[in-house]
Amino acid sequence: MIRSNFFFSFLKKNNINFFCGVPDSTLKANDYYLSKLKRDRNIITHNEGGSIATAIGYYLSTKRIAAVYLQNSGLGNTINPIASIADENVYSIPMILIIGWRGSPMDSRGDEPQHKLKGKITKNILALLKIKHCVINSEKDLKKLKELIKYSKSKKRVVACLIRRGILVSEHKSHKKRLNSKHSFSRGKIISYITSLNLKNLKIFSTTGYTSRELYQIRKTNKSKIKDFLNVGGMGHTSSIAHGYAINSKKNVLCFDGDGSLIMHMGSMAVNGQYVAKNFKHIVFNNKQHESVGGQKTPTENINFKMLSKGCGYKKYFFAKDFKSFKKKFKKFYTLPGPSFFEIIVDPGTFENLIRPNDFKKIVKDF
Repeated sequence: MIRSNFFFSFLKKNNINFFCGVPDSTLKANDYYLSKLKRDRNIITHNEGGSIATAIGYYLSTKRIAAVYLQNSGLGNTINPIASIADENVYSIPMILIIGWRGSPMDSRGDEPQHKLKGKITKNILALLKIKHCVINSEKDLKKLKELIKYSKSKKRVVACLIRRGILVSEHKSHKKRLNSKHSFSRGKIISYITSLNLKNLKIFSTTGYTSRELYQIRKTNKSKIKDFLNVGGMGHTSSIAHGYAINSKKNVLCFDGDGSLIMHMGSMAVNGQYVAKNFKHIVFNNKQHESVGGQKTPTENINFKMLSKGCGYKKYFFAKDFKSFKKKFKKFYTLPGPSFFEIIVDPGTFENLIRPNDFKKIVKDF
């Protein structure tokens, strides 16, 4: 194991002073130190490709290399800017990728199904991109990383290190909030209410993280027969999946999205508005954070979702920040022709002992 303060001290000694990326649970031991940096020293970006672009801009401005943090599930988003901009045959921009390695074949505990394939091929992807990398298992392995950083600077190349779950440990206690109060205005409370209505001809699509896990747990606990598609991977693509279904179906479609997920591929909203599906209803649970990976802030504080949704062609916009307001507006939101957008400001927190879905093939079969 590696203490996060030791890891950050190492990076500082090697003149790594700028960070950008998408938060990852594997790397969340770093959150305390990232949060202590000045606002312009740690940029939480909309997606991993944007992180690479930010690191390129940083290098062009300072001639220093940036550290880009991400989970390997988002490695695919980095391929285009790495291969077509940062590559040695184009602009040759150096940087270091700090990658949380979910689904690693080296992890004896195994991992969830959505991480297995990407975990298996992560090294292959790096090899195809000609990115030299090392695996960090202990403090001794930082010597390898030091050599890679030197190589990156001298040869102007992208390099990477892979870090498995449990390798980085924090000296600071986590303060993740759990929902024990019935008075909390939460995702779970809203999802429970909607599923209890037994709405006919309804299909629900839910985003990555706690949203899908809560929906799954509620369905299992209540033995609900509601049909849902749990987008446990592919963060940011939920509304496109839901919209793709809606334009080819007469069923009513509810998309449960999150603020972090939505901004990852926000262009999908323009498509949702352009190709009108009256049965498409888009709910965004906005808690202004990447909750399931550590509660880091999402860059959404300046977004006016009303103007955004209207500008993208959604017919109606609804807003709620308490349960009474939500219940009053939901029927109108659900029954009026869409596409419609409902922004709901929710409290952070989730259920105790939240379960994880694993019967994905059955979900598709029953859908």
